[in-house]
Amino acid sequence: METWIPEDWKASPRFFQNISDTRLRAWAEDLHNIWKKLGRKIKLDVSDQPDRYSLIYAAHPFIVPGGRFIEFYYWDSYWVMQGLLLSEMAATVKGMLQNFLDMVKHYGHVPNGGRVYYLQRSQPPLLTLMMDRYLAYTNDLAFLRDNIETLDLELVFWMRDRSVNISHKGEHYVLNRYHVPYGGPRPESYSKDEELAELLPEDARESLWTELKAGAEAGWDFSSRWFVGSNYLLDIKTSQVVPADLNAFLCQAEELLANFHTKLGNMTMAQYYLEAQAQRKAAMKALLWNETLGSWFDFHIETRKQNHAFYPSNLSPLWAGCFSDLDTVRKNIKYLEDNKIFTYRHGIPTSLQISGQQWDFPNAWAPLQDLVVKGLADSGSAQAQEVAFQLAQNWIQTNFALYQKNKAMYEKYDISIDVAEPGGGGEYEVQEGFGWTNGVALQFLDRYGNLLTSRSGPMLPSTSWLLLALLLLDLLC
Repeated sequence: METWIPEDWKASPRFFQNISDTRLRAWAEDLHNIWKKLGRKIKLDVSDQPDRYSLIYAAHPFIVPGGRFIEFYYWDSYWVMQGLLLSEMAATVKGMLQNFLDMVKHYGHVPNGGRVYYLQRSQPPLLTLMMDRYLAYTNDLAFLRDNIETLDLELVFWMRDRSVNISHKGEHYVLNRYHVPYGGPRPESYSKDEELAELLPEDARESLWTELKAGAEAGWDFSSRWFVGSNYLLDIKTSQVVPADLNAFLCQAEELLANFHTKLGNMTMAQYYLEAQAQRKAAMKALLWNETLGSWFDFHIETRKQNHAFYPSNLSPLWAGCFSDLDTVRKNIKYLEDNKIFTYRHGIPTSLQISGQQWDFPNAWAPLQDLVVKGLADSGSAQAQEVAFQLAQNWIQTNFALYQKNKAMYEKYDISIDVAEPGGGGEYEVQEGFGWTNGVALQFLDRYGNLLTSRSGPMLPSTSWLLLALLLLDLLC
């Protein structure tokens, strides 16, 4: 592995001009500069002598998350690419996309990350969305035409190897889950997995390791989302959960693939994906949507019940546009208010559960802020757009304040205290860098650059207005 400075990096991307706050504009320049520190290139010797390396060969250079994560990771790369496109680095994005497409051709799916020990599992399927974002920036239809069958192939993997049939109230549905049916501990965390399972009988050990791998495939390694009956890692049952976000990602991919095939003139495949998406929407409404609570939820296969605990991922179908009822947006806002999410000044918590795991309270993660903010902002509702702006403002101030203090961006943040700090919990120390955190910050600076402020302090007036508006909404409902 070699460090690599992207050839298409240039100073002062155009969107900087739209950032009114001079301190935030200077910070955006710092974030833009960090791309040069996160570039990596794999030596050709890895391709020539693969048995000598744990790295998966990638022909094109790429951007890594940072810290201990010195290889590519699948779902991280979506938010990294969003930031790179704002930095006008489309050539870097195209190379990263081509790497993933090459891996789908070779392995049938995009691996979790850039090591051979990640080949058994994938991560949240965002490849089709990555292509869509690249096309929106470049209109490179020739690249789409060359790779449309590979995008189809990734969906085949998820429907063949990660789907589950569920009967409910006399109807039969097909949705998707994370599932890695291979034994043994995770190679990257071998000793930890061995220690966790040491008192279990052999069959229970293998089952535990399978569920840990599925949790890693989910990208949330680990979280109370996957636990059944307790907040302890031994009770992880990831493969028994039908996740709201996974199915939202696939719902969105099906719509995008229908659009892609329409652009390329293949109406047969376009119709296939439209029908697949319609079936998924119906299944999600029947199994994941809760009208009373105003949100989608993960569905437990064994208990045949929804998990009504709060997670930002519950609103991922809004982010993906995978809903039909326009009143859904209002209900989602009320759901956030009912869970007191607007009382957290530094960001949206990953959950309200204290488990000691990194994908739980009190941590907040950049991609989950985007799931909620973008979903609300793109909804067309003026009220939702005000909520989205305030949530983005809170997150930007958290990132900015800690950057001013430590000159670092982090993979996660502790939002439970008066002054935000780097997050904690899980299996390793918090990491700096950080690819997807930088990407989301640049997205928010681009979307709200003329409105955001770097000043911090007591709850902002717009937040007070927001809480008053939501109180009135409660009275009207």
